[in-house]
Formats: sequence, structure tokens, C-alpha cells
Amino acid sequence: MAPHDSQSSASSALTAVRLDVWLDIACLFKTRSQATAACKGGKVEVNGQAGKPNRLLRPGDELRISRVGHKQVVVVQALADRHLPKAQARQLYEDRTPLPSPEELAIKRMLREAGIRKPSKAPDKRERRQLRRLKEER
Repeated sequence: MAPHDSQSSASSALTAVRLDVWLDIACLFKTRSQATAACKGGKVEVNGQAGKPNRLLRPGDELRISRVGHKQVVVVQALADRHLPKAQARQLYEDRTPLPSPEELAIKRMLREAGIRKPSKAPDKRERRQLRRLKEER
């Protein structure tokens, strides 16, 4: 094999990659430091266990990433140790995130209609009044 072959042949030779590096390369986090912080904060699980930044990922591993408002579920399809174009990076995983339930969609719609932008924080007094009014109208 020539030393200047494509990156795809180099990535197929990999057997494992650090979790924080792969999360960054797969464009699931903007930077490696954000991926590391998410792992240390308990926001990433690998095969049902806490994902530490230095854990080695292999194809077939299932990741659960806690995001504000929902959980993202992805399965590792391929490995890479260098940055790729975003279109190729999306091919490194299969997104198995379940669709939101009708109840979750209704709650999001009510929050949007009330002008509440941050569902992660508890609504303040004014926002609670707006929500109460919306519920009474229906």
C-alpha cells in the first residue's frame, strides 16, 4: 500500500479510537474539549456505561448522548482518527434517536407559543402565567 492512499483506507485499519476524539471527528460536538467535558459530566454513555474521554470506541458500540431537551442515540459504524468533511463524518455513525412522542411535541409547541426559549430552566412567574393562559384557551 502506498503511503499517500486515501484516508478511508487508513481509517479501516483502525481498531479503536478514543471516545472524545471520535465524538469531535464525527461532528457530534464542535470541539474535542466540549466532547471531553460532556464525557466527564456524565452526558455520554457507551453500551450502557459511563463514557470516559479516554475509553476506546469500536464499531458497533452504542452511544447515548444527553442533550438539552432530549437524548441522542447513535451506533458507531466506522472509525477515523483525523478530521473529515462533514458529509463523510456523518457516515461514521447511524443515528437511532427515537422520534419525539406526540406529548413532547405538544409541550414544545406550547412553550414556543408562549415565547419560552429555554425549556431546560424552570419557567419564571411571567412564563408560568403565559403557560396557564394558553392551557385555559384550549
